[in-house]
Amino acid sequence: MPLYHIFILALIQGITEFLPISSSAHLILFPQLTGLQDQGVALDVSVHVGTLLAVMLYFRQDVAQVWRGLPDMARGRLDSPGARMAFLLIVATIPVILLGLVLKVTGLVDSMRSMAVIGWTMLGFGVVLYAADKMGSEQRRAENWTLRDAVVLGLWQAVALIPGTSRSGATITGARFLGFERHDAARLSMLMSIPTIMASGVLTALDLVETANARAALDGLIGASISFVAALIALKLMMRFLAAVSFTPYVIYRIVLGAVLLWMAYA
Repeated sequence: MPLYHIFILALIQGITEFLPISSSAHLILFPQLTGLQDQGVALDVSVHVGTLLAVMLYFRQDVAQVWRGLPDMARGRLDSPGARMAFLLIVATIPVILLGLVLKVTGLVDSMRSMAVIGWTMLGFGVVLYAADKMGSEQRRAENWTLRDAVVLGLWQAVALIPGTSRSGATITGARFLGFERHDAARLSMLMSIPTIMASGVLTALDLVETANARAALDGLIGASISFVAALIALKLMMRFLAAVSFTPYVIYRIVLGAVLLWMAYA
C-alpha cells in the first residue's frame, strides 16, 4: 500500500478515535468516497494499536493504578481504588465482546458497513449526544462510578458497534445521562477504550496470523506510529477543550456529515 495512503488512514484513526465522531465510520467512508483501495482489517488493527498506546500514555496514572489493583481484584478484594477500577472496566467490556462475537459469527458486521447506516447513526446519535450533554447534570466524578454505571456504560459501548455511532460518543453520552461532568465522562470513556481495543485487536489478530507477511507488518508499524502521535495530540486537545466548552461542536459536525451521507446514499 502506498505510504501516503497509510499516512492518511493513520491520521484519520488517530484524530477520530477519541473524538465522539466515530473513527470506524471515517475509516469505512474513506475508500468509498475516494475510490482508493480498502485498507483491509490488518491496517485497521495496526492503527488501533497506535491509539491504544496513546490513551495508555495519556492516562498513565490511571493505568498504573489499575495494574497495581489487578492482583487484589484476582483475589476477590475490591477495597482498593485500583482493584475496583479494574473490576468495573472488565464489567463494562463484557457487553461489547459478547455482541461483537454475535455480529462476527452472523456476518452482520459486514452488512452494516454502508453509507446509509453511517449517515443515520451519525445524525441520530449526534442528536442524542446533544440531549445528554444539555440534560445531564455535572455532579458526579469518575472515581465514584458504580457497578450499575459500568453495566449501563458497557451497553452503550456495545451499541457503538454499529458503524457511525462512535464508541467514545456513545459512552460519553451514557456517562452524561448518568450525571458525570464532561471531563470525567470523557475520562471514563477513554479508560473503557483500553480493554475494548485490546480485546478487538486480539480477536482480529488471530484471524490474520496465517496471512501475515513482512510488507503488511511494515505497513502496520508505520500506521501504528502515525496514529499514536495523532491520537495523543487529539486527546490532549479534546480534554483541554472540554474545560471551556460543551460537546456541541462535535454534534454539529455529526449532523452535517450525517445529512450529507444520507443525501449521497439516497440521491
